[in-house]
Amino acid sequence: MNALFGTDLPDVATETVRVGKLTFTLQGGALRHICYGGVEMIRGIAFLVRDRDWGTLAPRITEVSRQSGDRFSLHLRMQFHSGDATMEVSLHIAADDRGLEVSATGAVDQRFETNRTGFTVLHPAAVAGCPVSVGHADGTTRAAQFPVLIDPWQPFMDIVSLEHDRAGLRVRCDLAGDTFEMEDQRQWGDASYKTYNRPLALPWPYDLTPSDPLAQSVRVTWTPVATAPVAPLAFPADVTFPQTALLVTPAEALQLAQTPQDLEQVAPQRLLCHIDCALGAPRDQIAAFARLQAACPDVIYDAEVICTFAPTIRAELDLLRDAMAAAGFSPDSVLICPSVDRQSTPPGSQWPDCPPLADIHAIAAEVFSSVTRGGGMVSFFPELNRKRPPLDHLDFVSHGLCPIVHAADDVSVMETLEAIPYITYSARQIIGDRDYRIGPATIAMRQNPYGTRTIPNPDADRVCMADDDPRHRAQFGAAYVIGLATALAKAGVTVWTPAAVYGPRGLGGPIVQAIAALARCAGAPVLHAEIRDGLATLVVGPTRFRANLTAQRVDDLGPYEWSQTALTGRMEAAPVNTAQ
Repeated sequence: MNALFGTDLPDVATETVRVGKLTFTLQGGALRHICYGGVEMIRGIAFLVRDRDWGTLAPRITEVSRQSGDRFSLHLRMQFHSGDATMEVSLHIAADDRGLEVSATGAVDQRFETNRTGFTVLHPAAVAGCPVSVGHADGTTRAAQFPVLIDPWQPFMDIVSLEHDRAGLRVRCDLAGDTFEMEDQRQWGDASYKTYNRPLALPWPYDLTPSDPLAQSVRVTWTPVATAPVAPLAFPADVTFPQTALLVTPAEALQLAQTPQDLEQVAPQRLLCHIDCALGAPRDQIAAFARLQAACPDVIYDAEVICTFAPTIRAELDLLRDAMAAAGFSPDSVLICPSVDRQSTPPGSQWPDCPPLADIHAIAAEVFSSVTRGGGMVSFFPELNRKRPPLDHLDFVSHGLCPIVHAADDVSVMETLEAIPYITYSARQIIGDRDYRIGPATIAMRQNPYGTRTIPNPDADRVCMADDDPRHRAQFGAAYVIGLATALAKAGVTVWTPAAVYGPRGLGGPIVQAIAALARCAGAPVLHAEIRDGLATLVVGPTRFRANLTAQRVDDLGPYEWSQTALTGRMEAAPVNTAQ
């Protein structure tokens, strides 16, 4: 098994194309990192097909023809399969030193179910705060800027063109063939703003039929122009490194109670105990955590409680409190999350039935008056951003992270670290000075808010929204967790949960040493945190961590290698840098 990735399956092959000062990477039929003179203009252009669970269907490329020189040309024929249905797509890429165009035509042989089919265009997160002109189908143009704070909904709608200024270039993107809109994809962890076809307000999934052929195009052009720099994000100067927690389920609690030495390899400060009332009466789940607390009394216990509020809010919370008292389980904190909020509510969708959050947390403050109380989401930041918790009765707010929501290749996973400062900065504007907790934050996804299931990964491949990712247990996973700690360090997070105790997101492989080393830094001052040119550098108290987040050697570190060094001199605090 490959020590770097935990799998022998290769990542998607890439190729760098150069046409004059224009460069981009080809990955299958997708274009990435489209740059001119070293300035990244567009993060990506891809023709994508999503299934009913928002999983990305992998195309089979059946024909390739190309031409290079002063003008680059590539033609691909691709097949996408959904059940018994097949979609045939002809993709053409043409580029020279003055512009780039990607066009696609396609048809299906029978009814083809999809949540989205067509082009997506990604603008890099670095355009945050940059001016942009948005062209609409009626011929009007709106002057705006790319949001700095993460927009919970769609910042721009009805798009036929986008023209932005950054780093000495004015970049224009023209779109045709459907109605396009933009979502602030940073909230899922992607380091980009995504422009996509077919408005989310329309029903999905929907059917493509043989009578509805596809024809779409994206054209990018650019001109030199004077541009003003954008102010960096401002984080507090004096923060400390968070305490480390590990996730544990009731079944895993019973296992850990029998072998408490399993915690010694990491020595976390806390355990995050998952209690799900949707599975039935929580008595047995709570009893399992009581056994664990008796076996491992020196760790702090936090209860993450999923509630149905049946028959009422108070009745269920009283039941939980009484079950904890009867079992002898004494958590330091209780986070209450409605079960329905585990699923995302996209734009245009109807909000599910749920008691008002203000009522939920007001009653929780009465029932758990002597316990630290939390709210937020057990899923991810988009759900928190769209359904913001009332803060009156909350001591802390929490949400999780997952880097494989939209893409799962190695480069994309590491690039999500660019979005973390925007997520934490935006979260701080929501929660103010409340304690801020992150987790679970693992490569693999424990529960899918955007579909009916996480995606199986029996072949140990790189799969979006998979419940098991082999890189978690490999050198890649250790480098990622150092990078994640670096990206989070300046946000003043008080607790982070980078792994579970057991299972596919549990302790195993090189990530154990990385998490153990970081856990020892709890409470130490963060003096420096920077991700630049593929290298993460984190200085916490007298300890310096460095991690190579790339497949190439960077300085003295090999691919996805990390190091820990004890510093002897005093280092002054430095601001976080969000560039990578």
